[in-house]
Amino acid sequence: MSSAQGSSTQAVPDSSAKPRHVAIIMDGNGRWATRRHLPRTAGHIRGVQAVRRVVEYCGEQGIDYLTLFAFSSENWRRPQEEVNLLMRLFVRSLQKEVIKLHKGNIRLRVVGDLSAFDPQLVKLIHEAEALTCNNTALTLTIAANYGGRWDILQAIQQLAKSRPQAWLAGEMIQEADLAPYLSMSWAPEPDLFIRTGGESRISNFLIWQLAYTELYFTDKYWPDFSGADMDQAIAWYAQRERRFGRTSAQVHASSS
Repeated sequence: MSSAQGSSTQAVPDSSAKPRHVAIIMDGNGRWATRRHLPRTAGHIRGVQAVRRVVEYCGEQGIDYLTLFAFSSENWRRPQEEVNLLMRLFVRSLQKEVIKLHKGNIRLRVVGDLSAFDPQLVKLIHEAEALTCNNTALTLTIAANYGGRWDILQAIQQLAKSRPQAWLAGEMIQEADLAPYLSMSWAPEPDLFIRTGGESRISNFLIWQLAYTELYFTDKYWPDFSGADMDQAIAWYAQRERRFGRTSAQVHASSS
């Protein structure tokens, strides 16, 4: 998040009943499959359909940013067969879906440590980002081999490289100094975070950016998540009083 986008810990951002930026942890694919006596990989395949539904929903509703946690830096610990399937799904989705995204005026961006991925996948990512870079209807960000702690650490490392003398001299570092180096520096902080699958944690996802995000948890498994479920999450969000450190009286006074 760049200083141009604003920081919820430094100033009160604009807010409305509809979120501008929605971030989602797409959880429950494996358990969805297991409950149906299917291999876990079947849940991931079915989960791609839910991605399509939510992308279409955000485009239709005029939501500006959608960020999806596709593969965390900890997911490498999963069984190798499942990891391999996820990588193949990523490649296949890029090959099949990018033209549709482009026709829909949707920009695709990928954040995370791409150095661990196969060169073919990295090439497809860069090509997809280049093809869609001028699209304006929705920015769809896929977090892949991403971790919130990694994000902060790599931002600190980049800042140290860019200002070595100041770093060595022990100059005080401000939030605004670090913010431009975070992996989503170009986007506003998420307004609404959704996690499917019944878990109530953020699992190392956007831990800097979620400081004042409204957190919504649902038991619905990701493959079953629908437009109606998005409606429910956004209706819940619309009822939230976003104070950003202020009192309710101050919030009401500023909106009157």
